[in-house]
Amino acid sequence: MGVSHEYFLAADRGAAVEQVIGPDGDRLGLDGLDVGGMDPHLALPRLIAFAAGIPPARGERPEPVSPDPDEVPYPHETSVVSGTAWDDGTLLEELPDAWRDALADVVEDGVPMLALQACDIDEAHFADYLHAEDSIRTFVGLAHRARTEGAHLYCLTSL
Repeated sequence: MGVSHEYFLAADRGAAVEQVIGPDGDRLGLDGLDVGGMDPHLALPRLIAFAAGIPPARGERPEPVSPDPDEVPYPHETSVVSGTAWDDGTLLEELPDAWRDALADVVEDGVPMLALQACDIDEAHFADYLHAEDSIRTFVGLAHRARTEGAHLYCLTSL
């Protein structure tokens, strides 16, 4: 069983939750980008740093949206996750708008170099350079659409 990271755009957190969870609590299919190993806490900050031409920002990180971050079970409690919204292995997070903008600012001619840099990120798992280039191009397009629409980027991580 692997970890999947699906990136998508939504107008706000409520809309993002609605895109992920249907009216009956069932997970819905997303119209987004499944980047597999592009973890939003390890690999993506490095990709953003490459895109922006700066070192990774230490203060910016994805913010939990769902399950409710105020209901996070703590390891010292007796029943850590069993029976909570956290036990299905999914996490929805909102990415910083600065990350969206850094990706949206990547010009077409910059995609090949960014893909080459992405291949050097140990935590990113691309099959080969062409897979990385295609994923980066799609990710840049998603970020550009999000910024143009005044929307935000979200990541749904599933185990």
